[in-house]
Amino acid sequence: MCRSIKTLRTGPVPASDEEISAAALQYVRKVSGYRKPSSANERAFDEAVAEVAAASKRLLDAVSATHPQARRIA
Repeated sequence: MCRSIKTLRTGPVPASDEEISAAALQYVRKVSGYRKPSSANERAFDEAVAEVAAASKRLLDAVSATHPQARRIA
């Protein structure tokens, strides 16, 4: 699922907020089946994107120190 979403935990440079948001948007699009939701569903769609982005950011922050490239630089 979501093969078009690139891996964000690659290398010593953390993913930008824009990259995280783009991945979250792609994920919510895939799960919901909407490329662009109707106005009736737009709020729920946007909230889901924000929640997925926030969860992804927390995850990346938590696991960043364990990435092999990050350990080589530290």
